[in-house]
Formats: sequence, structure tokens, C-alpha cells
Amino acid sequence: MEPTEPTLPLFDAEPARPLADRLRPTRLEDVVGQDHLLAPDAPLGRMVAQHRLGSAILWGPPGVGKTTIARLLAEGTNLAFEPVSATFSGVADLRKVFAAAGKRRGVGQGTLLFVDEIHRFNRAQQDSFLPYVEDGTITLIGATTENPSFELNGALLSRTQVLVLKRLDEAALSTLLNRAEQLTGHRLPLDDDARRALIAMADGDGRYLLNMAEQLQALPDTGTPLDTTALAHHIQQRAPLYDKAQESHYNLISALHKSMRGSDPDAALYWLARMLDGGEDPLYVARRLVRFAGEDIGMADPQAVQQTLAAWDVYERLGSPEGELAIAQAVVYLATAPKSIAVYRGFNAAHRAARRTGSLMPPAHILNAPTRLMKDLGYGKDYEYDPDTTDGFSGADYFPGDMDRETYYQPTQNGYEAQITERLRNWAASRARRQRG
Repeated sequence: MEPTEPTLPLFDAEPARPLADRLRPTRLEDVVGQDHLLAPDAPLGRMVAQHRLGSAILWGPPGVGKTTIARLLAEGTNLAFEPVSATFSGVADLRKVFAAAGKRRGVGQGTLLFVDEIHRFNRAQQDSFLPYVEDGTITLIGATTENPSFELNGALLSRTQVLVLKRLDEAALSTLLNRAEQLTGHRLPLDDDARRALIAMADGDGRYLLNMAEQLQALPDTGTPLDTTALAHHIQQRAPLYDKAQESHYNLISALHKSMRGSDPDAALYWLARMLDGGEDPLYVARRLVRFAGEDIGMADPQAVQQTLAAWDVYERLGSPEGELAIAQAVVYLATAPKSIAVYRGFNAAHRAARRTGSLMPPAHILNAPTRLMKDLGYGKDYEYDPDTTDGFSGADYFPGDMDRETYYQPTQNGYEAQITERLRNWAASRARRQRG
């Protein structure tokens, strides 16, 4: 659904109100950037057309229209709109809303309860919604910037549909700027590059963009449009959306891991920069790099873990920003190193075997015998010291006597593991000859 350009009477042009509020759409078709939910054949579009709105959670970043959409859904389905904020409301406030909704229901009027920042309600408070959603007293529309899977309880999620709102793209943000200029009758004092920079600075947040536009329109008219340098002087760029304890933290470290695993150093450096710019602890990244070196590279390049430990050490010595370069170097090293999870898989297989076989004793020939009794019991008998053999390999069996030999570590042909593969093949042949002889 392409957003139609509204005529000015659709918006309140009262100049005392903030520009973002004056430009708040009064029709669903004027909401930008969320066609995947609001188009006639999209989930919310179909609900409004049928006048049958179900409870839902609107999940998306700030400034993409969650509150506006909720209000317009109420109007489009003839429901009374009851907004509350989880930041300022408690169970007592909710009980008043539920009571009022019950009275409306008695006279045939439905209620849309909009809960902003619903993730801030604790589990008990979230449970208070359940009977009223279940019996249809309210239609619940919750708004959250956090992943509902982590922040909302399962009972509430089972009674609602989670709808994901997108960050506003360049086209949607450009539409908002055009509307702002149409409403105020003044073009923003920006050249083309500065206008694009302003949109980029908003980082997908329409409300933030309009607040910046309002600041720019309040500047004295010099007759000369601002370039990007002048724009930066007047407008402070917002901090990137990044919460070290929430979903973006896990999303970006996952993106970094996958980029290194996929041998893409450029993408890996991008995600590293995103994390550090967002305020992530560089030592957290360093620890994850050490883990990556062991899990995804292993013996394909045994130096990988040394490189990551060195980067960790350098950062601890230098701090930010100088030490971050060592972490970046380690990221590039890991991204360009040969990959193997043979050690990771082998260790997991050994764990399963250890749990399965229990407390089997090692074979006696590889046990030390510090006492006479232990020698009499055969500890250390016939042990062959491998470095003293002709080719440095005795071919002895080191598994428990009651257990057949098993293979856990299966190296690849990647990097140094290609040499290991050949070495293990030769040892296996030598072991087989010894057993036949």
C-alpha cells in the first residue's frame, strides 16, 4: 500500500504543538513504512476491513508509529481507546480500565487497551490482562521495543499476535520531511547532501527526524542552505540503537560470528564497529573471539587462539580507542583463517561417550605405579615410551580394556588440519599392522 499524500486539513497545524504531533496521521493509509501490516491484504488491514480486531503486540524500534497505529486501529474498528503506559501505571490503574471496559461491554461498546512499553510490566502484572483478553472485555494492543519472546510471558503471547514493525527506510523518512515542509510552508534549509545526511542521522526513527526538522526550521533564514558540515554543527547525531543487555546485543554478536565464520572480513569489521560504537565492552568481544577461535577454527589454524589472546592482552594494556585496533586485527585474522569444527564435534562426541561408558578404568599399561602393590597389580607393565620408538609411535591402545576403540576427532582438509589428516592416516595404518603382527 503506497502512502497517499494527505491534504493539510488531515493534520492539526496548531503551531504551539510539536511538529511530530501535528503531523501524526489521522488515517491508517497515511502511516508510512508499515505496508506489510497495514495494506488491505496485510494482517491489520484485513482486520480493520472486517471490523474484527484481535489482540496484538506491536514490536519495533522507537519512532515507527506504534502508538499512532494503535489509536487509528481503535477508530477504524469503533473501539473506545484506553491508553496506559507501563512506566507510570500499576495493577490498580489497570483494574479501573478493566471496570470501565466491562461497563462499555454491557452496552455493546468494545475497548482497545493500548499499553505502551508493555515489556516493563512484570509477570504478575502481565497475568492481570489474561482473563479480560480471554473473555473479550478488552482488545489488547501492546507496544514494545524489546523482543517479546524474552520480555512477555508465554500465557500472554499465546493470546496475542506479535506483529513486527520495521524501522523507517529512506523513502518513508523522506515522505515525512516532505509532509513537514508542506505543513509549515517552509522548505528545510539544507542542500541535497545535507538532506540525505539528516535522514541518515535519524536512523529509522520518524519522531526523531521530525524533531530535528523542527529545530532546523527555527534557525534564522540566511538565504544559504546548510551543507553537511553546517548541519552537524546545528544537529547532534543520535546514539545508535544498542542495548548491551537486550536483543540488539545478541543480534550483533551473532552477526559478527556468522560473518567471521563465513570468511567475510569486511562484514565482520562492520559488525564489530557497530558493537563498539554502541558502547559494547571490548573485553566482551575479545572473550567471544577466543571462543570462536577454538570452536570454528580449531586445529585448522592453531595460531588463531594465540592471536585472539594477544588481542585481549593488548586491549587490556592500551584500553580504548588504541586497543580496539588489536581486536579488529584479530577479527580479520579469524575471518580469513581456514575453518574447522572438527575439534568441537570431536569433544562433544567424547562427552557423549564418557557419559555412556561411566567409570571404566584406563588400561593398566598406561597407569603409573608409585607403590609396590601397584606394580604387582600390573600398573605400567609393558608400557612403551613413544618418543623412544623408531618412528615416535608405539601404536598402543589407550582406551579402556572393556571398550572398543572409537573415533571422535575427524580433521578436515582445511589449513593445518590437512597435515593432521595425513599424520593420523599413517598412524592408523601403523596401528593396524601392529595389531596384525
